[in-house]
Amino acid sequence: MRQSLIEHVLQRLKQLGITEVFGVPGDFSFGVTDAICADPDLQWIANSNELNAAYAADGYARVKGFAALSTAFGVGELSALNGIAGSYTEHVPVFHLVGMPNTKTQRERRLVHHTLGKGEFDAFIKMAQPAVCASAILTPENVESEMERLVTAAVSHRRPVYLGIPADLATAPLVNGCAAVSQVSAPATDPDTLAEAVTLITEKLARAKTAAILAGYLIPRLGCTAEALALVEATGLPFATMFMDKTALDETHPQYIGMYDGRIMNPEIREFIEGCDCVLNLGALWSDLNTGAFTANIDPARMIGVMHHHVRVGRAIFPNIEMCDALAALTSKVGKKQVPAPKVHGLGEPQGAPGEKITPESLYPRWEKFLRPGDLVIAETGTVSMGLAFGLMPPGSVFLSQLLWCSIGWATPAALGAALAAPARRTVLITGEGALQMTLQEIGQFCRYGCKPIIFCLNNEGYLIERLLCKEPMNCYNDLAPWNYRQLPGALGCSDWLTARVATNAELDAAMAQAAACGTGAFIEVMTEKMAAPPMAVKLHESIQTLYGLKRMGE
Repeated sequence: MRQSLIEHVLQRLKQLGITEVFGVPGDFSFGVTDAICADPDLQWIANSNELNAAYAADGYARVKGFAALSTAFGVGELSALNGIAGSYTEHVPVFHLVGMPNTKTQRERRLVHHTLGKGEFDAFIKMAQPAVCASAILTPENVESEMERLVTAAVSHRRPVYLGIPADLATAPLVNGCAAVSQVSAPATDPDTLAEAVTLITEKLARAKTAAILAGYLIPRLGCTAEALALVEATGLPFATMFMDKTALDETHPQYIGMYDGRIMNPEIREFIEGCDCVLNLGALWSDLNTGAFTANIDPARMIGVMHHHVRVGRAIFPNIEMCDALAALTSKVGKKQVPAPKVHGLGEPQGAPGEKITPESLYPRWEKFLRPGDLVIAETGTVSMGLAFGLMPPGSVFLSQLLWCSIGWATPAALGAALAAPARRTVLITGEGALQMTLQEIGQFCRYGCKPIIFCLNNEGYLIERLLCKEPMNCYNDLAPWNYRQLPGALGCSDWLTARVATNAELDAAMAQAAACGTGAFIEVMTEKMAAPPMAVKLHESIQTLYGLKRMGE
């Protein structure tokens, strides 16, 4: 028998290394989900809702490279759209499979469930367009050629794509010869432009007495880690990261000097980076949280940017250059420099006596010391990610946080996806109780699929980051229902997990030691004062006007 439409789709996804598909079933997508469950090389991951499924796919793709998500038409895909938008924003390639009503229903414009009641069936794919880099409605005639186009788009741009699959066509056999498979051109580097840019960059670096590298998030997203590391070592230059770029390269590398965050933190590193004759930016984004509320101050004339599809040298832009190609070409041409640089590493020794209440000064250094080589650390948007940002990550570990889209609640489902993408590695989820209330259902899926994460839930009685950013911190909209958080794992099916609620340093130390050795999942609720915040969050509070672009620092 000839291969069916959905079998061909799944075959292409498996060729990208996808072995799990996240989602929620629906009547229009049974052909898709049945095929996933029947495939011995795939595992269906049933999420609690479509938003959680999209977040989980995002976390999976950040670790494994690509992910797949399956939802039903209308209600399902719109619930997932927020997560897909976050993946688009942060260059995370997710294949979104949407089971649509059958072709006869669409052709006759019937009023069916999961629609807007107007007989229109293209409304939702139109809504998705700003959040995907390519889309298609698949048929047995076009699926071979369209899948090549969609795969090429996802690989080239590292962003989500949309696959609409009508219910009656999912299991239909392919029609040979109706739409010949053509080679789809991916963005390619222009060799002459590359040579010109490399010559200019090497000359600029050679003239510079002092220079540094900023290692950006695009390095791991584009799979350019080896190339970026080779360039760093070929130049001999010190490198820093910005907030969104944490662990873009290994933080135990001898050339790593710490985090550059404008005027917010690490003044020694700020003075060094901003004082360099030349700064080589390898894929870092100039966003609000990445620049310390827009307080980063590097003269554009001294900046070299090696980005996804182009290179910028000062104010000159060289298009049609792929990042990995630029890194490799530069490595073979640059000379080595010895540039003295400051080095700010780690959070220091934990503060506070054993019997004292937990504070940011006692908590974040303890979390830093708790981490092991190779850990997957997923930190929720907000104060927990800010507190850990300036910690030193162990060798081979990865720090994941959503720092441009900043959708609170992302981290818990994303941790599930990350754990499934790399089951041999330890997953450490650090979240706040406000974020946990949004997506906590996925805790039950950890047990269901054999994952054993260590989860820390920071309980400070409300949305602390919002208290720091708003005019009236104690307004009721920042308050939360007072849940019994340590009881959640048991209620969600994780009956063998270690659970604890800690309020003193000694209790925290004991719980962490147990969690590291228990062999099961662990959930530790960490109690702190309502307004106890790490330094970066406090500094952002002080720079609130610049964070929102209302005025410049110092005005």
